[in-house]
Amino acid sequence: MTELKDLILEYGQRARQAARALARLATGQKNAALQAMAGQLVARTGSILEANRADIEKATAGGLSGALLERLTLNPKRLQAMAGGVLQVAALEDPAGKVISQWTRPNGLRISKIRVPIGVIGIIYESRPNVTCDAAVLCTKTGNAAILRGGSESIRSNLAIAEALQTGAAEAGLPADSVLLIPRTDREAVRHMAEMDKYIDLIVPRGGHQLIETVMEYARMPVIKHYHGVCITYVDKDADLDMAVDVVLNAKTQRPGVCNALETVLVHRAIAPAFFNKAAARLEEKKVEVRGDGQVLELLATYPNKRAATEEDWTTEYLDYIMAAKIVDSSNEAIEHIERYGSHHSDCIITANEATAEEFLNSVDSATVYWNASTRFTDGAEFGFGAEIGISTDKLHARGPMALEELTTYKYLIRGTGQVKT
Repeated sequence: MTELKDLILEYGQRARQAARALARLATGQKNAALQAMAGQLVARTGSILEANRADIEKATAGGLSGALLERLTLNPKRLQAMAGGVLQVAALEDPAGKVISQWTRPNGLRISKIRVPIGVIGIIYESRPNVTCDAAVLCTKTGNAAILRGGSESIRSNLAIAEALQTGAAEAGLPADSVLLIPRTDREAVRHMAEMDKYIDLIVPRGGHQLIETVMEYARMPVIKHYHGVCITYVDKDADLDMAVDVVLNAKTQRPGVCNALETVLVHRAIAPAFFNKAAARLEEKKVEVRGDGQVLELLATYPNKRAATEEDWTTEYLDYIMAAKIVDSSNEAIEHIERYGSHHSDCIITANEATAEEFLNSVDSATVYWNASTRFTDGAEFGFGAEIGISTDKLHARGPMALEELTTYKYLIRGTGQVKT
């Protein structure tokens, strides 16, 4: 216990020193480091995939679900995309040092409000090794030091990716401790990080409810939560049914083990028979279990994989081939359902009625709200951010995909000519 606490304390001290140096780096230096980091990911493809295979073998033997295994899995295509994402971040505008506003007071004081790095950012996450890369490169671009703590399922993959990134950063002359990965997966590491407010300025937890609750319980610094992804799509009475089926199937089955996958579909009563008639065969093909209210079960009478929904189903993030389904009488009822049961992550309306769509967009209080598009687009890369450090369901200071701008704060610079307060 003491050994682990001392290790994390040491990481905090090292990261704090690195952060001071990173904050002074020019954009060109940081971009050169990112390019070198991308190169190392490609150069070390073999060793990273070998480490990932070991993680998958252990996770499979441990009974990890198919959807979570899919999140854990790397392959050459995904690794190439990871490296491409690093280069995309390098090409983006650097928010650090950007002047937000400036003005001159009547007494001659010139005041500037500028973006600056936050400092040291702790990221605690589970399962997905790509988070190691996304978090590290976004922090590097913004001049923040990163302390990463991944889950036990992906520890070998995380270590291999972190080593590649650290090597690339060092080649470009970045401080050696710009990116630190805690090589231990003890649960107590989370508590020690959360209590280390002297060295960590912000913590971003990405994972299940228990992980986030633990961080919130012990954190002495600000926390930005990547909370539940109970994403809901409402199919309106004026929806194009072919579009509705395509969007719902994509949002549910394209990659069900991620936070922006659909978990509940709400269907207007007027088009429910036609919608489920069109959707049933494709849902069955994907082996989706439907947990429906009584009316949905009647419409899916011959559907083989269904069961009655419980109250708990409306708030469950399945991360699997399971979908809750309910019939509603209006868009207002759908909005009320989303407010009561949703997680304020990503919600959608499918409709050809612009007035109904605009009312939905303006009424649903979620980080991202869609009209006629899959919730699977809630992603830093899809938004043009290159990558993300998480999807914040908080309202302050970041909401939705957290990318470069969200990893900065601001300060005021005041330039005078000898003014004194009278």
